Amino acid sequence: ASTRPIEQCQSIIAKLAVIWVGSMTLSVPEILLWQLARDTSPVSGVVTDFCTMKPSSNLPESIYSLVLTYQNARMWWYFGCYFCLPVLFTVSCQLVTRRVCGPDKKSESRGAKQGQGEGHLNCTIIALTVIYGLCTTPENVCNIVVAYMSPDVSKQTLDLLNLINQFFLFFKCSVTPVLLLCLCRPLGQAFMDCCCCCCEGCGPDSSSSESSADSKLKTEMSSSIFFDKPRETPPPLLALGTPC
Repeated sequence: ASTRPIEQCQSIIAKLAVIWVGSMTLSVPEILLWQLARDTSPVSGVVTDFCTMKPSSNLPESIYSLVLTYQNARMWWYFGCYFCLPVLFTVSCQLVTRRVCGPDKKSESRGAKQGQGEGHLNCTIIALTVIYGLCTTPENVCNIVVAYMSPDVSKQTLDLLNLINQFFLFFKCSVTPVLLLCLCRPLGQAFMDCCCCCCEGCGPDSSSSESSADSKLKTEMSSSIFFDKPRETPPPLLALGTPC
């Protein structure tokens, strides 16, 4: 903390607000494009609900035209906003960080432990970016292929592609916390401690309790030495025959 200034809470909240509000703004067209429909299943013959990519006719005329324009250019919008923008932003931030914090400045102003922590953080960010890119590439390829070859693709093939895209989406969401726990050592250690506390055989041993009691006693003694205010309660009376 003495060599590295801590960022204020207002700055962090402002950055998070910009990221979240910007992401929600870019996702608004998807909400207006999809709607719920009903159709008879060709396999079971039961009427089922499903989501279809078709703008609702109840929308205002101006918004309806904008949604139709978005539907025609959805593949490039999806590819640019959900693939190119996050990857390019992460890569550019990494390059700028390495440019600003060169090897000379890093060796002068940062200690070995702090540099190691920043190295783990950079590896974590790069690994998350690689996982995100690998899991979203098939969906973007499928969107572009289907947009230009939709008349030649059967409905069963489209359903299979959508199922593969959902699998990659779930895989990305499930592997992200596992990757964080494996690469971020403090977070992984805290997670293992929480899991260990839930087990019955991982209770505190006598040595740890004795050491904690000794440290608590030393803390109380040190605080009593530097206690410059009078105590509210009088000290206990000394027994007879004890030296003052």
